[in-house]
Amino acid sequence: MDYKNLISLALACTLSAGLFAQSDNADAQVTNSDETAKSGIEFSYEAGAELVSSYLWRGQYNGGLSLQPTVSVGYEGENTSLSVGAWASVGASDWMFRKGEPYYTFINEDGDEEYDGTPNTYFVPELDLFASFDFFGASLGATYYQYFSWMENTRKFDPNYQLEVTFQYSLEHFLEIPLYIQWNTMVSATEFDYHDIASYASYLEIGYQHAFPYDITLGGKIGMSPWANDTYKNSRFAVVNLDLRLEKAWEFDACQLTLFAEGCINPHMEQDAFVWEAGDDKLYNQPINGTVGLGVWF
Repeated sequence: MDYKNLISLALACTLSAGLFAQSDNADAQVTNSDETAKSGIEFSYEAGAELVSSYLWRGQYNGGLSLQPTVSVGYEGENTSLSVGAWASVGASDWMFRKGEPYYTFINEDGDEEYDGTPNTYFVPELDLFASFDFFGASLGATYYQYFSWMENTRKFDPNYQLEVTFQYSLEHFLEIPLYIQWNTMVSATEFDYHDIASYASYLEIGYQHAFPYDITLGGKIGMSPWANDTYKNSRFAVVNLDLRLEKAWEFDACQLTLFAEGCINPHMEQDAFVWEAGDDKLYNQPINGTVGLGVWF
């Protein structure tokens, strides 16, 4: 995909109603009091980053030590809100694009084996663009996942992407219960991820978060994949994520600091499963994973 198409798709995501739940963190807001008094609408923004020991995503280990910045802007009304933004992840091993032997090889015209430039690693830098529109406890949205692989034969990045749509409903809006239900479906991808197009890989998540004194929160969620697909590696309905996250926050005048620990169990994964293209990242298909992290938010 060239950059013109990337920019066009980013604008399309911006205009789309959407939700992106990559992380649940308190956001900082800037409000124009005069405009708020007249319209009841507040301008809001979020900016920050997390340093995590492992990148976990829906019950899967997606990389080791990683820096994950995020930024978003939007407007909030009494019962509606709109936000757009970007999230990224760069791991300590993401720039070691070749690990071990080449993953893809072919026989050239001279009968010799030749490396086609595909990196022998699963984990690559990631950039996500997202948009969300919330109304009366419901949310609609879109997330554009962009992955960057380094092709040694061309000395260029080979970007691959996925596009996902999301619907979420929160019971907290009406019943003051911090429980939500979320549905995600992949609707488009590059040829590299053609299986996602065919199967429309989907993910259903139910989550709950409880607040304790001293700014301590405990969140739990269960994730399910309803039908066969390659993204979650299931051939039928499967529970793929049992997740707990404990977080402590500290409020300062200029920022908020968070310290957290998270663990997940994927009952669907096999204990000895291993994807060879993941190189040294042998935790990729393990059923039990965890991470600790530190976040700063402005």
